[in-house]
Formats: sequence, structure tokens, C-alpha cells
Amino acid sequence: MERKRFECSALPSGWKREEVTRKSGLSAGKSDVYYYSPSGKKFRSKPQLARYLGNSMDLSSFDFRTGKMLISKLNKNRQRLRFDSANQVKGKPDLNTSLPVRQTASIFKQPVTKVTNHPNNKVKMDPQKAVEQPRQLFWERKLTGLNAFDIAEEIIKTMDLPKGLQGVGPSCTDETLLSAIASALHTSSNPITGQLSAAVDKNPGVWLNTSQPLCRAFMVTDEDIRKQEELVQQVRKKLEEALMADMLAHAEESGKGSDIAQDKEEDV
Repeated sequence: MERKRFECSALPSGWKREEVTRKSGLSAGKSDVYYYSPSGKKFRSKPQLARYLGNSMDLSSFDFRTGKMLISKLNKNRQRLRFDSANQVKGKPDLNTSLPVRQTASIFKQPVTKVTNHPNNKVKMDPQKAVEQPRQLFWERKLTGLNAFDIAEEIIKTMDLPKGLQGVGPSCTDETLLSAIASALHTSSNPITGQLSAAVDKNPGVWLNTSQPLCRAFMVTDEDIRKQEELVQQVRKKLEEALMADMLAHAEESGKGSDIAQDKEEDV
């Protein structure tokens, strides 16, 4: 393993950041980050570091991986603090739990009896509001341009769709199609079949089925299911090997650390 240790400018004086690059195993090339206090105590995670520092330093904008303060999160925290301070200046909300006083029936204030557990209470429902509201056409296009970011604020690459999935409608890109299918899987309990009408390509504004995503009709065969099962098994096997290599690497590192500590005790 290759170790690099240097001062961390984002933390108080005396703190050091160590980056350990793995040289063997499936995780070769990957690196682990550790932090050392001025007294030499080792920290492996951001929560552990935050518990040790306590209220002496705000780590909400601190990136444990890079050892730097993220400017975007720092600005958001500053805006939040300004908003909270402005609300405190305006005053606290009224938390009075006393019974309401009727002022319309009489010119004199009269108390109102509040009954919450009457046996004849019934929940009333408006049948018009119970009916599902119609969906807007091409509402999935509102999801265009939304991306997922990792802890280092880098865009996470989206998955590649099968060739059998083809979008319909104006300006339907692969990103819009992926967002539409993901939304349909999470918001609807009905099977996803795509747009079954052949006339949807000619006039999607008339023949589009809003309960289905913006893609042409497709069918999942047994061969597709078998290939997906094989792919899942391969990914699970790679994950198991990576976890085993990571566990062995940590065990080796812990063993070296204990040997060094034992040598120091013998020297003393």
C-alpha cells in the first residue's frame, strides 16, 4: 500500500490527512482516507470525526474524501443561518393551546367546548376529490435536466436502456424516457406496457395514454428475464469478491498497526 500524509488546511492546526492507495486485489487503485488529530488519534469516517470535534467546528460542508470545504454547501448553510436568524427576529409562533373563543355569536366572549372523541363522529369524504385527477400530457418532460450527484458533486452516469425501448412524442430523449419509466414504476401499480395505440406517433396529443410512460409498446420475453438474472448473479459475485478483498485489506492494515504498536512498547 502507498501512503501519503500531509496537513489538512480545512481542519484546525495540527490535523493531518492520510490517503492510502491499494496495490493488490480487486480494489487495486482505490484509496482510503484517514485523519489524524494532533495527538495522533486516527479517524476513519466523518461521523466519528464530528463526534470528536463536537461543537468546536461545523463539518456540514466538509468533504471527508477530498479534505476540503464544499463551497456550494457552505453558501447554502450561510443562507439557512440568515433565514433562521431573520425568523427569530420576527418572533416566535403562537403556541397557545387554550380553547378558542367565539366572538361572532355575542358581543361578550364565550368559551367553546371542544369534543374530540364523540362516538357519532364520522369521516366525511368528497366524492369529487376522491376521483383521480387527470394528468398533464408529457409531464415527464419536466424531469429533463435533473441529474444525480455523488458526494464529490460529480454527475452519476445514467444507465443504458435496451434497444427495444423507443420513446414517443416530441423531443423525447433517452434521459426523458428513463425518467418516465422510473416514475411509472414508482407511482403506478399497473403493469408497464408502453403506448399500445399505433396512432400515437401521428398525433400523440390525442392518442397518448397518460397512465403509461412515453415509449412504444414492448414485450419482456423469457430470454430477457434469463439474461437479467445472469447479469444480477455476475454483479453479486463481483460485489462479494470486492467485499472480501476489502475485508482482507483492512485486516492486514490492522495487523500492521498492532505490530508497530507492539514494537514501540518493546522499545520503551
